[in-house]
Amino acid sequence: MEYRRLGTSGLTVPALSFGAGTFGGSGPLFSAWGTTDAQEARRLVDICLDAGITMFDTADVYSDGASEQVLGQAIRGRRDTVLLSTKSGLPTGDGPADLGTSRARLIRSVEAALRRLGTDYIDLFQLHAFDAGTPIEEVVSALDDLVRQGKIRYVGASNFAGWQLMKSLAIADRDHRTRYVAHQIYYSLIGRDYEWELMPLSLDQGVGAVVWSPLGWGRLTGKIRRDTPLPPASRLHATADYGPPVDDEHLFRVVDVLDELSRETGRAVPQIAVNWLLQRPTVATVIIGARNEEQLRQNIGAVGWSLTPDQVARLDAASSRTAPYPYFPYQRQEAFTRLNPSPVVPVQSSAS
Repeated sequence: MEYRRLGTSGLTVPALSFGAGTFGGSGPLFSAWGTTDAQEARRLVDICLDAGITMFDTADVYSDGASEQVLGQAIRGRRDTVLLSTKSGLPTGDGPADLGTSRARLIRSVEAALRRLGTDYIDLFQLHAFDAGTPIEEVVSALDDLVRQGKIRYVGASNFAGWQLMKSLAIADRDHRTRYVAHQIYYSLIGRDYEWELMPLSLDQGVGAVVWSPLGWGRLTGKIRRDTPLPPASRLHATADYGPPVDDEHLFRVVDVLDELSRETGRAVPQIAVNWLLQRPTVATVIIGARNEEQLRQNIGAVGWSLTPDQVARLDAASSRTAPYPYFPYQRQEAFTRLNPSPVVPVQSSAS
């Protein structure tokens, strides 16, 4: 397993992390993801640790806290060998105190996560969403206090817009508070919006990308192709409305190239999709999920090899989309690109 620094922090994370969203399995969304119990979870954790995957990601909203609880049971007796990442901020109930990132909610959420995980500290605690109703000063102050108390060690954000992340970092710097070292983001071959603003921001500010849904909400598993019905067992039947949208033609254009590369390399389609991500700037770790041992072992096969530059270029061309204003001039017009050379210059296609 390859290990990388998380942003410019001192925290070293594996290139692949394991997402525990399949643990617990309650509610319409998470029961469709998986219903892994503690015994099954422990076996999956065993496989991860044998492969060098030491970081496990969850959230309080996953199966109403059951994911954290099952993960805590699965790592019992080996806390010092793992990194625990969890999130809070999304609604966990109908009451006014059941959502957001106020000081009171953050303190209560961290205390509850510690109990469910069966630990006295969280390695990486992330805000699951930006809370427009709470002053950023209050948020970064509360997180800084929790770090100083030893309850969390590093802090991050998730699903922030560029201005929200930059303002939070600026206020943390101004007030000498703990700053975000991670941004957990959606990024995939069929969802490259991260590159337009958040990637340059993260490069500039030293924030590492923790990638969720690298297979485009289950669309890049190799089971979805042109003129082929959605497999009956696909979780997309129940969860498509929750995930990031993508039009069919764009999806199939990417899948066509993935199929070509699969034949060339002998690698499975999901392995190629994840390997492409691991070569992108700012990406510190890619979260993989699995409902069973077979899926997990296949996903682990995304590391230990690399796509060639030509293969990467073909995937870039197939997956590129024209960015909205104000980003597209910096992709297409020489005067703009000379002023602001991009770390990733998407190749424009006639179909984009």
